[in-house]
Amino acid sequence: MSELVATRTDQPQRKARSALLEPLEAPRTPTPSDLPPDRYINREKSWLDFNSRVLALAEDVSTPLLERAKFLAIFASNLDEFYMVRVAGLMRRHATRLAVRSADGLTAREQLDLISRTTAELTARHSRCFTDEVAPSLAHAGITVKLWQELGDPQRERLRDYFHEQIFPVLTPLAVDPAHPFPYISGLSLNLAVAVREPGGDAQRFARVKVPQNVPRLIRVDVDEPAGDRAGTEAAPRHAQDDTTACFVPLEEVIAAHLGQLFPGMEVADSHLFRVTRNADLEVEEDEAEDLLQALERELARRRFGPAVRLEVDDDIDDDLLSLLMRELEISDREVHRVRGPLDMSVLWALYDLDRPELKDPPRVPITHPRLLTDEGEPPDFFSVLREVDVLVHHPYDSFTTSVQRFIEQAAADPNVLAIKQTLYRTSGDSPIVDALVAAAEAGKQVVVLVEIKARFDESANIRWARELERAGCHVVYGLIGLKTHCKICLVVRQERGGLRRYCHVGTGNYNPKTARLYEDLGLLTADPDVGADLTDLFNVLTGYSRQTEYRSLLVAPQHMRDGIIQRIEAEAAAAREGRECGIRVKVNSLVDEKIIDALYRASRDGVPVHCLVRGICALRPGVPGLSETVHVRSILGRFLEHSRVLEFASVGEFWIGSADMMHRNLDRRIEALVRVPHTERQATVRGMLDHAFSDQVEAWTLAADGRWERQTTSADDERLSDYQADLMAQAYERGRR
Repeated sequence: MSELVATRTDQPQRKARSALLEPLEAPRTPTPSDLPPDRYINREKSWLDFNSRVLALAEDVSTPLLERAKFLAIFASNLDEFYMVRVAGLMRRHATRLAVRSADGLTAREQLDLISRTTAELTARHSRCFTDEVAPSLAHAGITVKLWQELGDPQRERLRDYFHEQIFPVLTPLAVDPAHPFPYISGLSLNLAVAVREPGGDAQRFARVKVPQNVPRLIRVDVDEPAGDRAGTEAAPRHAQDDTTACFVPLEEVIAAHLGQLFPGMEVADSHLFRVTRNADLEVEEDEAEDLLQALERELARRRFGPAVRLEVDDDIDDDLLSLLMRELEISDREVHRVRGPLDMSVLWALYDLDRPELKDPPRVPITHPRLLTDEGEPPDFFSVLREVDVLVHHPYDSFTTSVQRFIEQAAADPNVLAIKQTLYRTSGDSPIVDALVAAAEAGKQVVVLVEIKARFDESANIRWARELERAGCHVVYGLIGLKTHCKICLVVRQERGGLRRYCHVGTGNYNPKTARLYEDLGLLTADPDVGADLTDLFNVLTGYSRQTEYRSLLVAPQHMRDGIIQRIEAEAAAAREGRECGIRVKVNSLVDEKIIDALYRASRDGVPVHCLVRGICALRPGVPGLSETVHVRSILGRFLEHSRVLEFASVGEFWIGSADMMHRNLDRRIEALVRVPHTERQATVRGMLDHAFSDQVEAWTLAADGRWERQTTSADDERLSDYQADLMAQAYERGRR
């Protein structure tokens, strides 16, 4: 790997900051031929490549078996959301004849064709991985998912009883004929398409039976269980069950085996499973809505009636049944996905919940950050700690519970705290963060909570949180019209001897204790006056009519984040032309914004080393002669979801962390915040993390100029490369041991 910089000097922070105040070279306005037209990778293809990397983890035989099942479930859920949002948007654009092309020049129709071809290959791999590899391996380990015909008589007898007691009463067969119109098929529901006929007759009629969603999808029916003990349970209390062997039967198999009881007097000629995906992207006219909560609730009710964008069917479905479904759902061949194996493999999460630790990654316990430990082992006084030093926490290696959560809980309980202001984008179902805010309001503190009720697929939960917080006396606001509030910020105002002091948290991840155990994120806890003043100004923008655009230690979108980033990229290019130290490192979930990509291309032409760590979508082409020869792109996927966003600019000695990805939606349509990491010690932590992530000694995928991703698992000497996340876990444990 090429070095980030030719030389590295530990410049004082004050000197590094002052460099930004010096005038930069005027940016060069590109001519139409300045950069080649084929310089971008298609965004949708890049996303599908990301999901292909997720699938590769499931296909990897070195991945623990239940972790492989988990990655199959994640792949399925990812693809569902991709169709509900991205494909739905492209189909709407194609239907309305909008002539907007993608950055790489494709029309909506061309992109839909590309998605259809690529998805067909991926879903075939997905089914093959489960059917041919994971399912047999699970069976060898004592965990089986069986079809009805594979069951023994005792199991069938127990399931017959369970069907009559628990399933049959909630089923509603719906006929389709001149007197019964084709029923509405809700998005992501499982359904049986059933063909029936009169006894001895030839003419077939169609009926639909919905697989109920309030009954466990996988019914456990272990061979050695007494009748009725286990049938119909998806999970039992851990002390009451032994998961050494576990046999499951899909709910749809049990229903299909008993269809005759739903249509007495008729013959069941055939039945096949199908599933519909619908457009789930909400459109709320915020500037015309008198009550945003009510408008959003109405739109949520309409979401289930969005147009169909995908039809998944059994691979051996009868042609007549398929034609009827396509006609009634207004689906073309391009949107039909024939699946060999179970539909909706997100159900594999139920298998992952089994108590089989030997089939999973080793358990881990987050470590309390060393700065937040006392000699007695008691929780520290956060305010005393932060008056002395900033604390940079790295989740899930550093505990969220003993850092960010405890900071908010301590602020809520402290009688000297006068106000707490916080944003909530997503949080857990039983959120201790919300409980702390409620307690603070009930104690008489000024509590302001910005709840983003438009957080996709969490809208209903956030509406509930908003109403609960309002009932407790919190001031609840919903952000700015036309913008989502995505920044992760918390401001605590405390009365102290010298006057009011502000304590802050600025992070890259949500205030969600559950996902903080699975998502990799950074968070800065600080009493820096500049950061406190900036958060005060930003909250005034979010809650009032402030038009603040200039900040001291923050870059804020949509006002000036993109310009601030490009300005710093151009500063690195100027340093390269002058022969000074330079280098750019970027860690994001997605790199799509064309203006930032073009700025990186021009910096590369000037000789700036550019290293990008991108978990998901990357539209930038690295290693193109004359365009991006100094650009290197890699991706790391693993046990934890790499979620933090980090920017490093070497010539000015700056590190930034925050909530924003390099995408149009983040930079133009969201309130986002990046904070400059202060002080050498905290910068060294971020630098060390990036150094390790970009090391040639860790496993990663690397992106080639033609858009292909290659997985690097061994060194040139055929030695197995190390696991980046396992290395960070080991380092955290070592810090905790010391």
